[in-house]
Amino acid sequence: MDAREWLGLEPTHNPNRWILPVTPGISTPGNFLFGGCGLGAAIAALEGTTGRPLIWATAQYLSYAQPPSIVDIDVRIVVPGNSVTQARAVAHVGDTEILTVNAALGERDTDASGQWAVRPEVMPPDECRPRPRPRWMGGEWIMSRLDERTAKPLDGSRNDPKVTGNSAMWVRMPAGVDMSAATLGVLGDFVPGGIGAALGREGGGNSLDNTIRIARPVATEWVLLDIRIHAIANGFAHGLVHQWAEDGTLLATASQSTIVRIR
Repeated sequence: MDAREWLGLEPTHNPNRWILPVTPGISTPGNFLFGGCGLGAAIAALEGTTGRPLIWATAQYLSYAQPPSIVDIDVRIVVPGNSVTQARAVAHVGDTEILTVNAALGERDTDASGQWAVRPEVMPPDECRPRPRPRWMGGEWIMSRLDERTAKPLDGSRNDPKVTGNSAMWVRMPAGVDMSAATLGVLGDFVPGGIGAALGREGGGNSLDNTIRIARPVATEWVLLDIRIHAIANGFAHGLVHQWAEDGTLLATASQSTIVRIR
């Protein structure tokens, strides 16, 4: 199963238009489309229209789409370069724009490669406890379709001098879902999950944006999300997440700004 099928993204007779039925399985507990699922669907549409793999994409979240609405995703190829295509995807429900995604897609044949980011030392997923969820987060929603394990627990109180704003978790997609750019787009929307860890309180946030940069997607059952909150100020949080395969390969990085929500 590819990410397109898992998300429910459907092509149309127009190669530049795709449709995404909004279901509870790709939504938040607040009953609106999960930002990562919106970005993942846009990435799948961009790759499907251009025929090229994603290099990077940045999404600006503008409004909410609730079940059972239908999101139209329109792809526009802005610059069809020789090796890099610059393109844009606009997702909307009727006349209401939900998110806009700018992206570059392509690949080049070169022998230059390397990896310099350092993966945190954590226990393997089968030795980590399931990530606890508040009681109010019941029912069907995006996280009910994922297996999550706490790899690095909450830092503690924000008054603790040892607090680093860093937490980590293992996430497993349902069996058969490929480790594609679209899948990594879904998993890149986990920066808000580190807000509570940084503050030592139950909290999260609503994404304002998400920029994902694809490094090297490889097959892996579990993905380690290394979440780093850089700062929280004026009601907003800023941070990033490194996505690692079990063998230590850096799959992608994602960075976000979010509206802070304290429960």
